[in-house]
Amino acid sequence: MTDQRVRFQAALERLDALHAEDPRLERTADGEQLPYELRYARWMSEWLERVAPEASEALQLAVRAQHLQRWQIPRDDYPRDRPGYLAWRRELGRCQAETAAAVLRESGYDEASCEHVAQMIRKERLRSDPDAQALEDTACLVFLDREFEDFASRHDDDKLIRILRKTWHKMSPRGHELALTITLSPRSRQLLERALA
Repeated sequence: MTDQRVRFQAALERLDALHAEDPRLERTADGEQLPYELRYARWMSEWLERVAPEASEALQLAVRAQHLQRWQIPRDDYPRDRPGYLAWRRELGRCQAETAAAVLRESGYDEASCEHVAQMIRKERLRSDPDAQALEDTACLVFLDREFEDFASRHDDDKLIRILRKTWHKMSPRGHELALTITLSPRSRQLLERALA
């Protein structure tokens, strides 16, 4: 195994060890109990293979670190309004970017690589950096594929249509193309059609 491959594998293992600290456990289809954020990280990597099959190491690592230790900054610590949500997201991004960059440094990555990964996690330069856009597409696809049905069961149609429109707006044409391949329930499919009308 090359030094580059060893470094990449070491970074992935460190990120996954942090994900595995998530106290929220979920049962997989085959009955395995997995920490939720470790499961989410795997979904992100699986979708990235479709979004960007030739993804750079930096993009693969940023995608894997997307929700890094998210449970440590609960949404309920912030007001339940739009400014509160945005403040929570900014703080999450800052902390996740710092932690991911530290993991990469410990794994032997140079400062430029660490900062590129941190920028992607902070959602900077979405429209100008293809890697940042690919990460955003991947996160949106995981939401639609893995989380939307449960989310939809807890919210009314008007709110869901607004969220679907915002999600769609964040995605590239490639993301849109892949989103349309996702199998949705009849209700969710109808909501998406209404959001896009």
